[in-house]
Amino acid sequence: MGKRGSRSQTQLLNTLTKKQKKHLRDFGEEHPFYDRVSGKEEKPQICQLSESSDTSDSESEADSEPEHVSGYHKLLATLKNVSEEEDEEEEEEEEEDEGSAVDDAEMSDEGDGSDASVEEEIISESLGVQEDVALSADPKEKGGEGAQGTSQESPEEFTDAKHESLFSLETNFLEDLGSRDNSLLKVSQDPFLQHVNKELKEKEIHAVATNPKTTQELEWPNLGQLVFSSKFQKLETFKPPKDIDLKSLHLQKPLESTWPKTNSQFLTGPQKSSSVFTPLQKELFLIMNSYRDLFYPERSALKNGEEIRHVYCLHVLNHVLKANAQVLGNNSRRRSQKFGVGDDDDFRDQGLTRPKVLIVVPFREAALRIVQLFISLLEGDSKKKMIVSNKKRFQGEYGSDPEERPPNLKRPEDYEAVFVGNIDDHFRIGVAILQRSIRLYAPFYSSDILIASPLGLRTIIGGEGEKKRDFDFLSSVELLIVDQADIYLMQNWEHVLHLMNHMNLLPLDSHGVDFSRVRMWSLNNWSKYYRQTLLFGALQDAQINSVFNKYCVNFQGQVAVRSVPMTGSISHVLAQLPHVFQKMEAESLASVIDARFNFFVNKILPQYRDAVMSHTLIYVPSYFDFVRLRNYFKKEELNFTHICEYTKKSGVSRARHFFLQGEKQFLLLTERFHFYKRPKAITLALTQV
Repeated sequence: MGKRGSRSQTQLLNTLTKKQKKHLRDFGEEHPFYDRVSGKEEKPQICQLSESSDTSDSESEADSEPEHVSGYHKLLATLKNVSEEEDEEEEEEEEEDEGSAVDDAEMSDEGDGSDASVEEEIISESLGVQEDVALSADPKEKGGEGAQGTSQESPEEFTDAKHESLFSLETNFLEDLGSRDNSLLKVSQDPFLQHVNKELKEKEIHAVATNPKTTQELEWPNLGQLVFSSKFQKLETFKPPKDIDLKSLHLQKPLESTWPKTNSQFLTGPQKSSSVFTPLQKELFLIMNSYRDLFYPERSALKNGEEIRHVYCLHVLNHVLKANAQVLGNNSRRRSQKFGVGDDDDFRDQGLTRPKVLIVVPFREAALRIVQLFISLLEGDSKKKMIVSNKKRFQGEYGSDPEERPPNLKRPEDYEAVFVGNIDDHFRIGVAILQRSIRLYAPFYSSDILIASPLGLRTIIGGEGEKKRDFDFLSSVELLIVDQADIYLMQNWEHVLHLMNHMNLLPLDSHGVDFSRVRMWSLNNWSKYYRQTLLFGALQDAQINSVFNKYCVNFQGQVAVRSVPMTGSISHVLAQLPHVFQKMEAESLASVIDARFNFFVNKILPQYRDAVMSHTLIYVPSYFDFVRLRNYFKKEELNFTHICEYTKKSGVSRARHFFLQGEKQFLLLTERFHFYKRPKAITLALTQV
């Protein structure tokens, strides 16, 4: 278009209002209300419809009717439409590219509103192509679904789309088939191969629901009292050897050489020369490497928290590297056609989706330390540095600024150890590992390891009735690690239960999987019997025990640490205060809540309503009990104040002042407020509900 055309477009732009410009920028045409009616009569245009247009509505209605088929047949049915799905994916990628270009243009326009030339250029381009635009009845052709999907995501949701081919398991190969990496996978004594190659029988699966759980107790030197249990017929136990050879652990290269240096900070004195594990790490890794479920309730942020994190990161990388090496090795064999066409079952080495490991941690700081451990374990002393994509972005989003912490904040040591660094509890990130490269912010279905918080997973899993929800990425998780489980009791335990209910379900979509490479036990929906679950917490709790007993059904068995504490916590109380424990009775578990409330109101509270007991703090673990007590106190018009985790700073200061000065006789305090704020002692008497 020449100068005359551009001048006429500029004049036309000057006559448009802001609303007209916005509509033109968004939809590529002017609003029909502002159409310019020409005095000339235009010839009518005759459009011929295709013969298939008459039946399009009926066909679409017929296609939309749901079919009642099982999940297994639904998965196998996608084998027939692989080529069609690939064509549709290519078309969708082209449409998304067009939509992203439009979105980028809009974002650049919104980012610099003062630049009028950019706005005129965008609108003029819309005017230039307006005559060539053909309206389509299918919203996908205008990027309807793609644009809507990207617009609904928050700006914090970033995924790395640049390195897809570099980290793809389908397009990469293990060139050196005679290497030591591949020879390790051939060893029949490798616990990884023994676990994934075990073929369960259908009668064994059906018997799990009716078989009683068999248990056996053993005493280990460092872990203490262990309870081995299993619902399968054969229960096997073992004791830790005195000395461990790294070669007997079948560590994948380069972990055997990098682990001693990475773990050297925990080794002191003679341990450095005799072993590469601490006594605790040695026994934990022996259980992990046997692929049994494990519950360890003696994790402490001050003492052994980092030791445990190091050893389960070693187990995670060992599992992922072996699984990926097996896939890449089979890719090379298939390419060289070493085995015949009829040996397809020999190449079954994958799940229905790629994510193999899920690590659940409470805060971003824990995710940062895990990724840093992965890098150090894969890099070691090698002169070749690890290729870590999006590392700078990751450190910026998951790191913390020391200046943000208040300088005069004084809290106990255990509080400082738990709430260190970035304590944001809403996050999720995918990590892909391929040989000597790590891809951060990988899409979930292109990731090997998922690191997330319960809240971050809850927002993507969604709930019943929600349109936009996804949990297919949990279908083939082979290793689940729940670290610091006691903190989730203070966050929202319902998120953990919601996650466990969606683990290892059959996916609703194929996600481009090659079913000829999927293991049979995964196709049979038996993945939960092969999943290893590792739970680490700081205490024995009924809710954590319930998750371990209900959702951990690994055919290898379960191991729970049940050591009885020799010294009680009450001996650590320095102030000489009387401790009175009162026993109550309840008819059933369902009536415990009401029975406890009635017992407190009728038996305990009257003892403290006397004016002599002017400072009584009532510590309430459950927020629901707190609301019930608060409403009861208001109804009885008692002289009280209250503090919970939702109380503002001004309300907290006011309540503490009234209670300290004796203006309020009672102070209701929730456990979560104490956990997150940890205020100084303000009590003269303590009553726990």
